[in-house]
Amino acid sequence: MPAVSLGTPQVRTAVSPDGRPDTDLLVDRFGRVARDLRISVTEKCSLRCTYCMPAEGLPAIAADQLLTPDEIGRLVGIATARFGVHDIRLTGGEPLVRREIVEIVSRVRAAAPDASVSMTTNAIGLDKRVHALVEAGLDRVNISLDSVDRQHFAELTRRDRLPAVLTGIRGAIDAGLSPVKLNAVLMPETLRGARDLLAFAVEHDCRLRFIEQMPLDADHQWAREHMVTAETLLAELGRQFTLEPLGRDDPSAPAEEWRVDGGSSTVGIIASVTRSFCGDCDRTRLTAEGTVRSCLFGDAETDLRGLLRGGGSDDDIAAAWQGAMWAKPWSHGFDTGAPDPETFAPTTRSMGAIGG
Repeated sequence: MPAVSLGTPQVRTAVSPDGRPDTDLLVDRFGRVARDLRISVTEKCSLRCTYCMPAEGLPAIAADQLLTPDEIGRLVGIATARFGVHDIRLTGGEPLVRREIVEIVSRVRAAAPDASVSMTTNAIGLDKRVHALVEAGLDRVNISLDSVDRQHFAELTRRDRLPAVLTGIRGAIDAGLSPVKLNAVLMPETLRGARDLLAFAVEHDCRLRFIEQMPLDADHQWAREHMVTAETLLAELGRQFTLEPLGRDDPSAPAEEWRVDGGSSTVGIIASVTRSFCGDCDRTRLTAEGTVRSCLFGDAETDLRGLLRGGGSDDDIAAAWQGAMWAKPWSHGFDTGAPDPETFAPTTRSMGAIGG
């Protein structure tokens, strides 16, 4: 397997007298440029996946504390027009439980007509809204699916909703949102059904990606010694499939790809723990409350909602956003050097609260 690589700086940036980067890019001190924007639109979800949320769900965010569709559109406009962001993904929680999700997609598309607009979803109810979402400007979806066994799915998600998810996947395929991507979190509980999941993806022409579990679970049960690695998964898949390594087309893309049985189907593995790609990270994140989070494992957040609602200009918002990204840590919440890529600084928010 390839060795861990933390990547190399992409640009060298001068610093202005006030300590801010002297550039129009969203760049950090290590030369990484953010061109991929993740926007959480809600903390609510219709499932309770064990690796993401507690059984009772996350603490509710008051409706008036969420970014409005207009506010999201304004921030997207700043990100694309000023910073050159070209990939936008809406996340949650579960975006489909947000009543204004079609309006949000429409505002994003209007603000970024040339950007890629996607959504991460569990697909429950997607079949009922997919045509409106496509008409509003949605390009593609990433669907979370950890098992195609109904009992196993119910155990993992604490909800017996697999038929609804499969209906949503069919709706996405029928609506032309191709390629439909499926995301599975790699855990001991999902490893046993990994081959069935890949067979399902191949049969339905979906692109499956397995993601090593990171310590972002709300119950704080993650332990390094219990995690399933990419190596273990490849051995399990290799019992049924012939996998040809393809590597990465784009250094900033987190998934390494393998061709399945010599055909057109591929399977990806995001080895976020054992093969860190922090050095090539090109992401910036907005929480549902409108704060910039520069790193999944960096708890520092910069409030943009206050600027939006306090009369701040686009220049004010852009400067605050740049300042947040300039302070981005090097890796997993660590600020200097190249720490052990299997070590993570603790984080106060779970993945469900941050947004994928």
